[in-house]
Amino acid sequence: MTTSPQTDKRIGPPTPYDPELAASLDQVVSLLEAFMSGEIPPHDVPGIVVAPTDEELSRDGRFSVEERAVPGPDGSPEISLLIVRPVGSEAPTPVIYHTHGGGMIAGDNRLGIDSVMAWAEEFGAAVVSVEYRLAPGTPHPGPIEDVYAGLRWTAENAAELGIDPSRIIVAGASAGGGLTAALALLARDRGGPAIAAQVLMCPMLDDRNDTVSAIQMTGLGVWDSEANAAGWGALLGEARATADVSPYAAPARATDLSGLPPTLIDVGSAETFRDEAVAYAGEIWRAGGQCELHVWTGGFHGYDGLVPHAAISEDTREARLRWLRRILGA
Repeated sequence: MTTSPQTDKRIGPPTPYDPELAASLDQVVSLLEAFMSGEIPPHDVPGIVVAPTDEELSRDGRFSVEERAVPGPDGSPEISLLIVRPVGSEAPTPVIYHTHGGGMIAGDNRLGIDSVMAWAEEFGAAVVSVEYRLAPGTPHPGPIEDVYAGLRWTAENAAELGIDPSRIIVAGASAGGGLTAALALLARDRGGPAIAAQVLMCPMLDDRNDTVSAIQMTGLGVWDSEANAAGWGALLGEARATADVSPYAAPARATDLSGLPPTLIDVGSAETFRDEAVAYAGEIWRAGGQCELHVWTGGFHGYDGLVPHAAISEDTREARLRWLRRILGA
């Protein structure tokens, strides 16, 4: 249960927004609410909710684009992978395995892919974006099992795809960030596929929804604690916020974060997920792991995609590229 801000006097007022972001916030919230309710299609929302066409993804013919149906988890329907590969690569390329956001309840494998296509252009990498079944129609463990099945297929078919299975980077934002974190735990515990690094952007990690930042930002900005409770409730049902939640559903529940790949976590200071993201980084460090954490002052949830031309958004994207250059040895 989320604590009310009025009942905990130790918690201060909401964290202020970056002024440049604040100027766009009302319009962003209105568009996102219309998208989530089905009133407008994804291509009418700027930034991370854009659903790019194959032509746009091809980057003037520099990338090939295909949708491929691959085996889902045992006994489950096939899943769709959006596969974008650089044309003319002679050597196996790195691959970014992307899991989309949408609060566990919305989106498809084109949602948010533009953010990782910038990395593909920089590093000559392939992108594989997975379409998983959504809650509440498919509760846990369906979504994470779909994401894992897509990763396993990608690794097993690396030679055909022209990718280097030793350079698989998993990445996602929001719900996709939470599923990416769960994917790294699941791959570790099942003995593969090997993951070279994980990028968790404003990740949705903790179903308990009771951190200071969740309380501070209730009723404000993009994806507040009430929306968060609805998303987790769709995924977990009555198990949400009880002792019966798996770390493969809510990675903040994990008690052992050892053995994970190098990790980048970034989050805004003025969003629900701030404190669970910071805590997750702390647990990786506690376990002796490697994690770089960025808390961007005044950022609301998904700001870098929703207000892409703001100075803080440009700095955020550049910081990710710098980290990936070190990881990939570029």
